[in-house]
Amino acid sequence: MKKIILMGRSECGKTTLTQALKGDVISYQKTQYINHYDVVIDTPGEYAETTTLARALALYAYEADVVGLLLNATEPYSLYPPCCTACCTRPVIGIVTQIDHEKADVERAHNWLALAGCRPIFHVSSYTGEGIWQILDYLREPGDSLPWDSEQEANHPRMVLSDKFGDL
Repeated sequence: MKKIILMGRSECGKTTLTQALKGDVISYQKTQYINHYDVVIDTPGEYAETTTLARALALYAYEADVVGLLLNATEPYSLYPPCCTACCTRPVIGIVTQIDHEKADVERAHNWLALAGCRPIFHVSSYTGEGIWQILDYLREPGDSLPWDSEQEANHPRMVLSDKFGDL
């Protein structure tokens, strides 16, 4: 599996997405520092929101194969300026979170991530499991196998992946 670093503002869903990717039970935990798992690097939102801390994100991006920029579908603005991914030496994917929220505007969030330069862009709900398997499929290296197929997407929310991949 490729290693991904998740970046975004506070409360956009980075830690919740990390829990969903690992197959853990979803519970609120405020990320206080950069957490390394086997294939996921979870970062605090304050790093993306503060100029001096943002430099640390650039350094940690070198430890990942893919950069994931997260944007909550309920956000009234985008943290990412147009074409900001051009300076990254890694593939940058977009992840629209909280797509199941009643106030979600998925198309607007998708367009903001596309304007930033993210390719591809995934729409996910960590609570329903929608889109989670697509991210894992994207992170799969040639020769890796996934413990499910696309028909199981609807039943994915609490699928235990740690049996196959260890501590994601």
